[in-house]
Amino acid sequence: MIDRDGFRANVGIILSNAEGHLLWARRIGQNAWQFPQGGIQKDENPEQAMYRELHEEVGLMPGDVEIAGFTRGWLRYRLPRRYIRRHRLPLCIGQKQVWFMLRLVGPECNVCLDLNAKPEFEEWRWVDYWQPLKEVVPFKRRVYGCALRELAPLVLSEERQRENPARSRSGHRAQSRSSSRSGPRSRSGQRSRPRGPQQ
Repeated sequence: MIDRDGFRANVGIILSNAEGHLLWARRIGQNAWQFPQGGIQKDENPEQAMYRELHEEVGLMPGDVEIAGFTRGWLRYRLPRRYIRRHRLPLCIGQKQVWFMLRLVGPECNVCLDLNAKPEFEEWRWVDYWQPLKEVVPFKRRVYGCALRELAPLVLSEERQRENPARSRSGHRAQSRSSSRSGPRSRSGQRSRPRGPQQ
């Protein structure tokens, strides 16, 4: 779904393990690492889109995770000009996202990157909480920073939150559902629902 300003509605997925490390995945054929994400379809709410993308991109089922919380309000980023497909209508100039923080409660071996005929990722690893801010492509960095800062209290101690080199001044808090790193892995390796912000 693309709004009248040209932003596509999207969900981002941050998956954490018991140590507070995050699943970080490399896109097929690129040296580009990111969190799983994907578009919200017309007949979906953000939570439904999140579970669909979670299964399509990393092979996990709802029973493999629990929702710790999600961001409030849309977080937007613009695409660089070279990525804008001007011959397609409606024109998409960027993404507006709701970000979910998930805890992995199922076995790690359930992560599978090649369930689809056209997988998004070919490799994954666990990274320290703030590491993605150093590695994500520049045009997504601000949104990643906003999401990670807002969701950090759900999984990190106050001491580990202070490790963030660019702490937020806003004090914006995530909406909660309740008030060790490893090397890269190959592909083979009743709740209230978030409705999404106003369009």
